Amino acid sequence: MTRIEAAFAEAVAAHQATVQQSADAIGLAADAMRAGLARGAKIVVFGNGGSAADSQHVAAELVNRFQVERRAFAALALTTDTSILTSVANDSSYDRVFARQIEGLGRAGDIAFGISTSGRSPSVIAAFEQARIQGLTTIALVGSHRAAVDHLADFCITVPVSSTARVQEVHRTILHVLCELIES
Repeated sequence: MTRIEAAFAEAVAAHQATVQQSADAIGLAADAMRAGLARGAKIVVFGNGGSAADSQHVAAELVNRFQVERRAFAALALTTDTSILTSVANDSSYDRVFARQIEGLGRAGDIAFGISTSGRSPSVIAAFEQARIQGLTTIALVGSHRAAVDHLADFCITVPVSSTARVQEVHRTILHVLCELIES
C-alpha cells in the first residue's frame, strides 16, 4: 500500500470510528444549535491553529450559507480580531483570549462552540469555564482526549483517533454535517 492509499485508508477509518462513537452527540449538538438560533441566540466559535481556521470556516458557513439560500444565522469566530487577541494575550495571558471575549460578548442562552484537536487547550478550557459562569450552552469538538473538557461541555463530540491530521480532517466533515443539519 502506498503512503497515499494509507493516508486515505486512515481518514476513512477515522470517519467510521467517529460515526460509531459520536453520531448521537453530533445530532444533539446540531439540535441545540438549531434551537438556539431559532430563539435568537448567537454561536461563538473558537480554537487555536487549524481549529482557529475551522472556527472561521464554520462561522462563515452559518452567517452566509452552506448549501441553501436562507436567512443569515448569528455566528462569530472569536479568532479574527487581532487587536483583541493580542491585547488580552499581552495584558493578561493567552489562556484568556477567548474567555475574555465570551465575558464581553456572550449572553445566557448563546452557544460557545470550542474546537480543540487535543482536547486540552488551556484557552478553550478557560472559554468553556467562562461560558458556564454566564449560562451559555457549551459544545466541544475534540480529538480522542476529552477528559479536560468533558465536565465543561453540554455536548462533547469526540474523534477517537490519535493522529492530529486525521482528527482535523474529521472535524471539517463534522462541521459540514452540523451546517447541513442546521439548515435542514
